[in-house]
Amino acid sequence: MQEYRTFALAVLVGTALSVPGFAQGAGDNDDDDAAPVLAAAEKVTRASKDVPELVLGSATDSFTVNQKDFELIAGQGYRWKITSAAGLEYKFATDMFRNVWMNQIVINDLEVHMNGAPAWLEFDSEGTMQVQFTTIRPGTYTWSVPDLGDKGMKGTITIK
Repeated sequence: MQEYRTFALAVLVGTALSVPGFAQGAGDNDDDDAAPVLAAAEKVTRASKDVPELVLGSATDSFTVNQKDFELIAGQGYRWKITSAAGLEYKFATDMFRNVWMNQIVINDLEVHMNGAPAWLEFDSEGTMQVQFTTIRPGTYTWSVPDLGDKGMKGTITIK
């Protein structure tokens, strides 16, 4: 009978400790409010999400970019518009393309479907390409306009 009581007590304590928040009183952790927000922000969904558009160049500065660093979630589908807004020829390259499942590239409502990643995207004139992909491998990847990286046309893509 004593063994049964000990076993029952162990099960009761184990169950109580496995319930979130039971072993830790409210207010014991300063991050209580931050954790749910972070978890909700990083939740993978079935619908593709939009990555903020990357704009290469502008009417006043051919070597500017509107954003350098991007954060994505592993396992999530994305749509990413990359735009050339200046008169230069840009060759956009990233090692991320080799670490995602590439769905398609859309140019002027024309779709390119691939069985592998593109080596780079080349803009011979102003315009937008939309790349649709699903992130697979977490890591930090680089993107750049190879010959213009020293002028600031480079950044990172972090997949968490």
